[in-house]
Amino acid sequence: MSGAGWYPDPGGQPGMYRYWTGTEWTSALTANPAVTPPPTSPLAPPDLGPQRRNTVWWISGVAAIVAIGVIIWFVTQSISRGGILGTDPVDPQVPSGVPSQNVCPALDPTLTTEPPPQHGDGRVYGGMLSYPMLGSPWSAVQGENRVPFGRDVAEQSVLVEDNYDGNGHSWVASVLVAELVAGDGFFSPEQGAEIVMKCVVGVFYGDAVVQRADQVNKATTVDGHDAWVIESHLGFDIPGLQTKGELAIVVIVDTGVESASLYYASIPDTVSDLVPDARTAMAGLKVDA
Repeated sequence: MSGAGWYPDPGGQPGMYRYWTGTEWTSALTANPAVTPPPTSPLAPPDLGPQRRNTVWWISGVAAIVAIGVIIWFVTQSISRGGILGTDPVDPQVPSGVPSQNVCPALDPTLTTEPPPQHGDGRVYGGMLSYPMLGSPWSAVQGENRVPFGRDVAEQSVLVEDNYDGNGHSWVASVLVAELVAGDGFFSPEQGAEIVMKCVVGVFYGDAVVQRADQVNKATTVDGHDAWVIESHLGFDIPGLQTKGELAIVVIVDTGVESASLYYASIPDTVSDLVPDARTAMAGLKVDA
C-alpha cells in the first residue's frame, strides 16, 4: 500500500475504512470514505472482534506476516480451544485475575473442513509449511475450519480427555500447520506470533482465567526463512477438566511478500511425554514454495 487514503479496516470491521497516511494507520474510522476528510492522529494496530469455539482444543491458532489492512485468521476451537488475534502489548508473566480478553476475529463459514491435499510422502502439509508426520498415538491428518486466522489447516491430534464436561467436549493434544491470510501490507513474524498467542490465551479456554508464562520468545529461521517462535506454559482451571495447564508453541514463518504460515502445537501437562513429538515436528518444518 503506497498512497495516503482510506482503506478497508485492517481490524476487519465490516463496512468500515481506516485512514492510512502513507506510513502509518490513524485512529479514524468511517463508513463513507468518499466524503470524510483525512484525520491526523496515528493509531496502534486495532483490536479485532471476539470469537469462541466449542470442539477439541489445539489452536488454531495467527497470525501474521501479512499486510497492512490484514485480516488474520487462525486455529481450532472448543471450550478448550478458540481463535486468535489482537495486537495490544501484554505482559505474559502477570496473571490477569479476570477472564482473558477475547481478541480473535470472526470465523469464516465458507472454509472447508477437509484438510489440504497431502503428498503421500510421510509429511503433513498445510499452507506453505510441512512437518514429518507423527506416528501413533497421533491421529491421521485432519482438516479444521475453525481457525480464525488461517486456512488450509492440516492437524494431527491425540485425545486426552473425552467428554470432560458431560456436554460432548473433548480435550486433545494437537500439532498443525496452516496458511495465514494475507492482505495489503506487512506484519513481522514477531508481531504475528504475539497476535496468535494472544488469541489462544483469549478464547481457547472459555471463560477460565489463563496465566501465561513465556519460556521462549525469539527470532528464528525455518528452512532459511525468517520466523518467530513463542513457547508458553498456560495455566487454567476449567470445571470437569483434569488438565490444568499445557505447553503452547506458536511459530510464524515469513513465506513470501504477502504470505505467512503457522505452526502450532498444544501439549497438555497430563501428556507431557508428547512434548518431544511436538518439538520433532517443529524441528522438521520445511517451507514448500
